[in-house]
Amino acid sequence: MNSLPWQKALISFRYDVKLKTQQLMSKQLIECVPNFSDGLNPEVIKKITDEIQKVKGVKLLDVDPGKATNRTVVTFVGEPQPVIEAAYLAIKKAGELIDMTQHQGEHPRMGATDVCPLIPIANITMDETAKYAHKLAKRVGADLNIPVYMYESAATRPERRNLATVRSGEYEGLPQKLKDPNWKPDYGPTQFNERSGATAIGARDFLIAYNINLNTTSVRRANSVAFDVRENGRVKRIGNKVTGAIVKNRKGNPKRVPGACKGVKAIGWFIEEYGVAQISMNLTNIRVTPLHVAFEACRKSANKRGLRITGSELVGLVPLEVMLDTGKYFLKQQKRSIGVSEGELIKIAVKSLGLDELGDFDPRKKIIEYQLEDITDRPLVHSTLKGFADETASESPAPGGGSIAAYVGVLGVSLGTMVANLSAHKRGWDDRWEEFSDWAAKGQQQKDQLLKLVDEDTNAFNGIMEAFRLPKSSKAEKESRTAAIEAATRRAIEIPLAVMKQSLASFELMEAMAKSGNPNSISDAGVGALCARAAVHGAYLNVKINVGGLKDKAFAKKVVKDGLAMTKRADKLEKEVLKVVHKAVQQ
Repeated sequence: MNSLPWQKALISFRYDVKLKTQQLMSKQLIECVPNFSDGLNPEVIKKITDEIQKVKGVKLLDVDPGKATNRTVVTFVGEPQPVIEAAYLAIKKAGELIDMTQHQGEHPRMGATDVCPLIPIANITMDETAKYAHKLAKRVGADLNIPVYMYESAATRPERRNLATVRSGEYEGLPQKLKDPNWKPDYGPTQFNERSGATAIGARDFLIAYNINLNTTSVRRANSVAFDVRENGRVKRIGNKVTGAIVKNRKGNPKRVPGACKGVKAIGWFIEEYGVAQISMNLTNIRVTPLHVAFEACRKSANKRGLRITGSELVGLVPLEVMLDTGKYFLKQQKRSIGVSEGELIKIAVKSLGLDELGDFDPRKKIIEYQLEDITDRPLVHSTLKGFADETASESPAPGGGSIAAYVGVLGVSLGTMVANLSAHKRGWDDRWEEFSDWAAKGQQQKDQLLKLVDEDTNAFNGIMEAFRLPKSSKAEKESRTAAIEAATRRAIEIPLAVMKQSLASFELMEAMAKSGNPNSISDAGVGALCARAAVHGAYLNVKINVGGLKDKAFAKKVVKDGLAMTKRADKLEKEVLKVVHKAVQQ
């Protein structure tokens, strides 16, 4: 039976997708997070985001309106030039639709587009990002007649780095501010633009906008917590912290008592929409103060004042690592294993922070890596079990034995990880939870590495097919084609070699669980060992079938030798684990 046209084209299509992915990931990517002074009129925001979406090469990630703040935070990403084009169009449209003379809201603001930061995401430095910020600002000032101030890494002078300083006086203070020579805009006119106000454009690191909900309506008490937490702290006073005389330094400036968390800006406000007071925070350095650390600092301060945190909300997007670290922190607080799945860690983080108190929290929409997942798509891993099996059983030559070997390795280490987690949770073994948690975390890492290799093996095969399609009319084309085939073949060998190494390493987990893990699950450790051995041998077959096409015979000889040694090692380790398992199950 002849293959259908779509089946013949399948390999080519897959490679084209992979090629585009590789090209995209090698390009410079920046994120833009403009804040528009309207959170009440969806039709206005829709017209602004339509301007962003019409720019080719830009992906709109998130639109987060707030009624009480009367402000919408928009997030999009792309290559620098398309991003600043989209930002310009959005700022222009906001200036046409938003009248600042009518604006009221809880959040500090000074313009229709209040702030517009650019954030380096991939293959671009902060200095390069700052240059694009200036390019955007120059155009906004000149073409739209909007005063523009540069801040953070794009600031033109040290005193303008801090956004709060730049925005001091807000919209209402702009007429006087613009008359002050010290506050001449970096770009645009010095005349007051009554309708659009002014805009701050900058370049900065990734910032998390995070609000914590309190069981109070008191802004003063919310501010007290904010002052305890934020890096800038509070003004130092003699005696009473509220009414006491302010302590000043030799220059006459107030001294300050630093707050608990570096890299955190915070204020308290009342959100009429929710009927509660919040602590509104910007976490500007999540390496110094992670999300869960800021949360815990607020909790301690609130409890000290007779208040309680009821939940929290993330404004805009958050990096995956932040959610995983938060989940791990709270699991450790419970003395539970942190070696659980990514999804479970996120679930624990959401529930512990109360991120679903005010509405649903959808990780697919709130985590930046998940929003970008179409860029790093892994079709096999994301398919159903049936879909994976059907695709493997089809007339297409890929996925084949290499991807299956990798997935068998995944199943093996997953079983070992399961035993570790069951052991960490076993009644009467509470004093050993950290021991098994460490094993489970190690297993999760190995599982994730092998999962990546499932699709990588198919991609490597597609790479060989594409190399063979290259033109070979001239001598130069033939040489280029030969070099491409050699490189693609080498890659098709390196992937199954990586599968072998990861699967072989997983035996350590299976052996430990067979010898000291939960005795009720010892057979699972044995099945894990069987899978690991199958993965090593299966991947080795892929190494051997591909080395025949290599011109580099020295490399071919070495990988065959190394691979054979790994298969023998896998045989030995499997026997050792099964010996322990069989002895236990026969008793």
